[in-house]
Amino acid sequence: MPDNRDKNAAPPLPEPLRVPVADSHTHLDMQAGTVEEALAKAASVGVATVVQVGCDVRGSQWAAETAARYDAVHATVALHPNEAPRIVHGDPGGTSQPPGAGGGWSRQDARTPGGDAGLDAALAEIDRLAGLEQVKGVGETGLDYFRTGPEGKEAQERSFRAHIEIAKRHGKALVIHDRDAHADVLRVLKEEGAPERTVFHCYSGDAEMAEICAGAGYFMSFAGNVTFKNAQNLRDAVAVAPLELLLVETDAPFLTPVPYRGRPNAPYLVPVTVRAMAAVRSIEEDALASALAANTARAFDY
Repeated sequence: MPDNRDKNAAPPLPEPLRVPVADSHTHLDMQAGTVEEALAKAASVGVATVVQVGCDVRGSQWAAETAARYDAVHATVALHPNEAPRIVHGDPGGTSQPPGAGGGWSRQDARTPGGDAGLDAALAEIDRLAGLEQVKGVGETGLDYFRTGPEGKEAQERSFRAHIEIAKRHGKALVIHDRDAHADVLRVLKEEGAPERTVFHCYSGDAEMAEICAGAGYFMSFAGNVTFKNAQNLRDAVAVAPLELLLVETDAPFLTPVPYRGRPNAPYLVPVTVRAMAAVRSIEEDALASALAANTARAFDY
């Protein structure tokens, strides 16, 4: 077991995968070290490609710039579900929002309320970025009821619907953030008409929802929390999801897999989650890795 005194230390390199895969969702801009270091460590263990995900205007611009600079990086751009209420209702800074509006991390710092016009301006920049060749997806977008209260829900849903339209118009993948909002996320996708390629990032539903997603042709991307003791619902979903719709991700620096939970996550830890998924499905590691690599390339059209 890892020593708690080393909770801030990077976990060791896992045994390399024999078949290279992609990290379908990561946040290099929130991780320690340089992009070059992160990509080199990932490549050394068989993680050949990463999808860098934007969560706000500035982060989406950085994702697009980084993907243009590195062949191993593809970008997605969006306003995170918790970012939309920040724009509309304002933000005093730090990790707080107006009561009921939501919460969570933002690189945009304190701001005055921008209202609908502010959200429209931010969405216009996401729209512009989505047209770039190196941008392969629109997201992470969706709904987050864990942090968002009644005042923020309207802004979240309006933003989500706008992102769906942007993804469809540009022919890009849609990357979904769904936290405690399964029914409403599925409802909005049905009402708007989901893009041809839709990815549920950090899939958090159960086996029943996995069957619904499979019926709609949605990709399901699993993160390190599939290894958590209390995550049997995720393992059940891995077991029933069609192989051709499975993806793997880190969501780094978050959701570090067991036995390194609580320590910093990074793309090089993807093999730990791949092996956990292979064990759940009773499938050979190489066969799963081959499928994951092909699925990610198909989902993001690269």
